[in-house]
Amino acid sequence: MPSLTHVNPDRAREKRLFRATGKMRAMDRRRLAAIAGALAVCTAGGALCAWLRTPLPWMIGPLVGMAILQFGGASLEAPPGGRQAGQLTIGVALGLYFTPAVAREVVANAPALFAAAAGVFLIGVATSLVLERAARTDHATAFFSTAIGGAQEMVVLADRHAALADRVALAHSLRLLVVLTSVPVAITLLGQTGTDDYRPVAVPFDPAGLATLAALALAAAFAWQRTRLPNPFMMGPLALVIALTVAGLQFSSIPSWLTNAAQLLLGCSLGARFQQSFLREAPRFVAAVLASVAVMLALCTALAFGVAWSMGLLPATILLACAPGGIAEMAITAKVLRVGVAFVTAAHVIRFAIVMLLTEPAYKLLARRRATI
Repeated sequence: MPSLTHVNPDRAREKRLFRATGKMRAMDRRRLAAIAGALAVCTAGGALCAWLRTPLPWMIGPLVGMAILQFGGASLEAPPGGRQAGQLTIGVALGLYFTPAVAREVVANAPALFAAAAGVFLIGVATSLVLERAARTDHATAFFSTAIGGAQEMVVLADRHAALADRVALAHSLRLLVVLTSVPVAITLLGQTGTDDYRPVAVPFDPAGLATLAALALAAAFAWQRTRLPNPFMMGPLALVIALTVAGLQFSSIPSWLTNAAQLLLGCSLGARFQQSFLREAPRFVAAVLASVAVMLALCTALAFGVAWSMGLLPATILLACAPGGIAEMAITAKVLRVGVAFVTAAHVIRFAIVMLLTEPAYKLLARRRATI
């Protein structure tokens, strides 16, 4: 009769737990290495661009550096919460520009703001036809890929309407990459920095005031998040600090090193989205997105010059207001290039609201019309 080997269940359970713990530790080490590598690349990229005196060095450097390595097969990872921290910092920094006098100027230019925002929204709708034909993709994927604003929200809508959500996310990442590496450079080369409508922040730096402002901004971000409104870590602090600044309440300015760090975190987060598989699995879609973004930029530029000419506004400010980028990215570009920060911020906030309110109804309307043809 064969002997039976007795297996201690407690000992077996300990072995399984030990193996699982070892795997978790190895995963944690790999993740920490990926995050540390990303921060090292972004710091080096930002420092290189600053040394080369490129515009927006602490956002473009990290973004381009991460994109190159990710497309090359690296598996780097942005620090958790880094994008939210960057958005909060930039939201506070932008809100400080809305002094009572500047706020009155912004309100006085409301027609130009709404014209720019509505025009860019329509350009996004029109460009979807270019992408649909060039990429040979479905209408839903093309439509949500070219909606200019609210990238994360567009991915959610794409998934809701049976579009290819991963392609939509890729399209928005490529759009931001192209816009951030072209628009600031073009404005700088054209000598349009430091415009007359730029109003620097006159609030002195105060560590205690900055700590208070940061705490209030964080509370505003979480309060905005509880309302389920989009982009809470940008919009909550921005809305709060605008209200405080318009009311004449001053706490502290934001030191340049802190806004540079915020730009680095945003660039790192944007660059980390890219993967080598994009180029391998969807080369036609990538090429079509780049072509549609070029069309989008040309149309937005034409719109900007039209609004500037018809309403007597400075071209550089309107170019940034009409640029097909995100709120944080374009507004911080205005700050770094010393262009009308409050005007650019307001234009992008209005556009963001239009995109959030009208994108899905516009898609449904067009889908119904296409179904009847």
